[in-house]
Amino acid sequence: MIKRIWATFFARSLEFLRDRSTLGWNFILPVALVFGLAFVFSGSGQPLFKVGVIADTLTAEAKPDKNLHPFLQMEHVEFYKVPVGEVETAVRKVGRHQVDMLLDLRAGQMHYWVNSDSQKGYFLEKLLLGGGGSALVRQSVQGEEIRYVDWVVPGILGMNLMFSCLFGVGFVIVRYRKSGYLKRLNATPLSATEFLLAQVFSRLLLVICVTSIVFVGTNLFMHFTMEGSYLNLLLVLFVGAFCLIALSLVVAARVSSEELAGGLLNLLTWPMMVLSGVWFSMEGTNPVMQWLSQLSPLTHMLTAARAIMLDGAGLADISGQLLILVGMSAVFLLIGAATFKWTAE
Repeated sequence: MIKRIWATFFARSLEFLRDRSTLGWNFILPVALVFGLAFVFSGSGQPLFKVGVIADTLTAEAKPDKNLHPFLQMEHVEFYKVPVGEVETAVRKVGRHQVDMLLDLRAGQMHYWVNSDSQKGYFLEKLLLGGGGSALVRQSVQGEEIRYVDWVVPGILGMNLMFSCLFGVGFVIVRYRKSGYLKRLNATPLSATEFLLAQVFSRLLLVICVTSIVFVGTNLFMHFTMEGSYLNLLLVLFVGAFCLIALSLVVAARVSSEELAGGLLNLLTWPMMVLSGVWFSMEGTNPVMQWLSQLSPLTHMLTAARAIMLDGAGLADISGQLLILVGMSAVFLLIGAATFKWTAE
């Protein structure tokens, strides 16, 4: 059994490595996106003030009541509500320059947090202190600014990983079936389980190597923010890639048409690319969209990766995402193995 899996694994890996155009594209695309976005967002940009507000009273639109404090009536400042249970997260965002100021206007609290290293926080504090109203107690937060490229790099690598896993396994197996290659393999002692395991392990090894090389190479120039463990990040990469490969087997199990396979794979990839937080955060979006995003393996992989890189999360903090990915992988593998067929008939 091991020899048959190894032979199929080696043949598939060699086929991929000999396809130099595909191999090159897997390196060029993510590198170009990382450096391109770093260049586009390297400037200071337009001034934007974002203030989180912790308050007992909320309007029907779930916005802070402007009557709570005169400062909330300021124009050109974006105020948004912060749930009481997410105060620590909001404070960390102030430290990372993602939020310019945090106000706690609950009865008996009356505090505000500002990053002493933030220029925007400095001006907002001057406006707050000169705006009248109840006196607030200052709380200082320190931390370096999180660049957009630091936030988006997991999304870029995750997007490249998604396409490589889904099309690199699902589309290839459909092509094998249409060309009659699977029919010939069916005449050998190789079982369907052994064939699928070889495909999974081959693609898994390749995408992990390619993604790791791209991350390390770009990190030498961009110096990404990394608060957590690289080993934990590698574990998230392994589990996430395995889940996406398992998802591709669901499509490839019975489909015989390359056109249909391409359509089904696009039907999976594009919603994931939009709803999984590749380019922008899903915070503040429609609750239905946030719920749908939780059905995507890419969402949980990117959430765990960003928690490790930006917040220094440990395995206990991302255990929920890892368990969801493992559970999805098991379901996808069972469906793929149960419905797999060798021939196109």
